[in-house]
Amino acid sequence: MDTITMTLWSETISFPILSVMTAIPLVTMLLVLLTPPPAIVLRLSFAGTILTFLLGLYLLAVFNPDQPGIQLYEKYQGMGLTYSVGVDGTNILFILLTTLLALLALVYNMTARHATDRIHVACFLGYEAILIGAFAAMNAMQFWLWCFLELVPVILMTLRTGSGQNRRWVVALLLQHWGSGLLMVLAGFLMLGFGIMLSTDVLSFDWLILKENNANLEYATLIFFLLLFGFAIRMPLFPFHAWLPVLAEQGTVASAGIFLVSLKLGIYAVMRFLIPLLPEVAEQWAWFVVTLSLIGIFYGVLLAFMQINFRRLLAFAIISQTGLIVIGLFDFNSYAMEGSIILAVSYGLATAGILLSLGMIYKRTHTAFIPRLGGMFDTNTAIAFLFVICALSTMVMPGTPGFDGIHLLLEGTIKGQGWFVAIAILFGNVLAVGLLLRAFQQIFIAAPKRFQGAFTYTHHTSSQPSPRNEWIIAIVICGLLIATGVNTSPWLHIIDQNLESIHSSPSSMGAAHPDALTTQSIISKDH
Repeated sequence: MDTITMTLWSETISFPILSVMTAIPLVTMLLVLLTPPPAIVLRLSFAGTILTFLLGLYLLAVFNPDQPGIQLYEKYQGMGLTYSVGVDGTNILFILLTTLLALLALVYNMTARHATDRIHVACFLGYEAILIGAFAAMNAMQFWLWCFLELVPVILMTLRTGSGQNRRWVVALLLQHWGSGLLMVLAGFLMLGFGIMLSTDVLSFDWLILKENNANLEYATLIFFLLLFGFAIRMPLFPFHAWLPVLAEQGTVASAGIFLVSLKLGIYAVMRFLIPLLPEVAEQWAWFVVTLSLIGIFYGVLLAFMQINFRRLLAFAIISQTGLIVIGLFDFNSYAMEGSIILAVSYGLATAGILLSLGMIYKRTHTAFIPRLGGMFDTNTAIAFLFVICALSTMVMPGTPGFDGIHLLLEGTIKGQGWFVAIAILFGNVLAVGLLLRAFQQIFIAAPKRFQGAFTYTHHTSSQPSPRNEWIIAIVICGLLIATGVNTSPWLHIIDQNLESIHSSPSSMGAAHPDALTTQSIISKDH
């Protein structure tokens, strides 16, 4: 087993950037709660999110993709507790995506007129801090604690700004599903830590210690399924998905962008904690996970075709996307895992753009039912532009980052699972293409199938969306998708940084991909 090196933050920069990035939204949240004037609330929230985003860009600039191991590592111990954070190719893009979508979601909050609601903005800023802390965590129990705290802003935002009539029931359903997932993950982490203590005489949940001392772990299969099912609820993976369509339909889209990043937290947990810490068991039960994922791909698409509520439609499309990404993780070769990470980041940005566009439509029409919509292209050009570019990206069209991601995933799937699974993935993606094109045609091109009364806005209404903010969101998201899609090599280079040593499988990874750093050659042949 390769030894993972840790490079301290003090060897690279002059301040602990990961802790600072986590602290800024938390400090801003406290200031917002103590500041009554709405204008100051707005300025503080933007200052905090912009500063965090700029630090995210600086984090990317100082990260060295040619240096193996965990970088910018921080570790503090006291009162029997351990706090440790770090970045590598597995999590750095998720952290950057969190800071970007937090800023864009705040712009959307201005469009939806939620930016002056102190409680909502405070929850939003706390949510950003929680996600950054979870993605950067290098301690299993620290990661679990962040995931537990995530319940607080999600519940408060759903109760305060949700659009459904049964928000308390939605919260109860969310607590039921997320609570059971958190309990399973907690049990798995505790069994992992105490199991390793039997061989090391030291109780630790540090990721590096867990990875290097898991060879003779007892009850490894039970731990694997506890973690798998707990993370599956969080992704969500079929059949643990029941909460997502309900929350999408009756929850809030005011923080849609950052919420969609949080859906990737379960996928990241599989990459960080499940496969590296239990590689033998993960390889043994890969067929089971791949089977669930294949069912999820077709189940999600077919259920999405049956929806007339565009929020539920997108929720089932996300379930289908999750199945596709998870197959790549359990192919146990670097091609597929690179493709899964690229797709997870690309889907996170693209689906956030789609949901934000749908949220703008809802604010204009007060309806989420597709048959009541239609002919919106001429009067809502920015929204239509955002929807179609993001839809093309989720269709993995050439010129978008998803194209290279699906290419790598299919290459790895053919090596790891065979042609049948690869063809099934392609067929599921074709169905997704038809689904999104059909939705675009119904919402923006076709005439409404049902009568929709005109909504009038007065000069004093708080519901009128801002076209300027809509164009800002559309230009930023579409520009990023196109710019990163033209050249994905820098992102692949970052992802490659630590992939082989962290996610190596005893028999599959090294054999299937002996030259992990040449994966980009596949991409270059196609351009």
